[in-house]
Amino acid sequence: MSSHTLAPCPSSPNCVSTQAQDEGHAIAPFRYRKSKAEAKESLKAIVRAMPRTKLVEEDESYLRYEFTSLLFRFVDDVEFLFDDDTKIIHFRSASRTGYGDLGVNRKRMEEIRSLVERTL
Repeated sequence: MSSHTLAPCPSSPNCVSTQAQDEGHAIAPFRYRKSKAEAKESLKAIVRAMPRTKLVEEDESYLRYEFTSLLFRFVDDVEFLFDDDTKIIHFRSASRTGYGDLGVNRKRMEEIRSLVERTL
């Protein structure tokens, strides 16, 4: 059982979370059909193929990545939490610094969604 939880988004718009209640931060979770272990490996393979990503923490039901932007080397923290009871992957993607992100975090997670939809 993972002891990890996703922190709430700050008031700034540079964060999205499947557990947020407000429109500005809320985003739909990913669903998976495979076993949790297989779904996690599929997700890791997809994220690994993306540029400037680093896996910094992992346990049975949790993944945390750092995504670094090309231009200014800003770091975004991206977390995935697997809920095997509901077959849902909750996630949070947030900029570590600054205020606005021009929708980068939301865009990234929707890009990952389009890649994982067919493989999970």
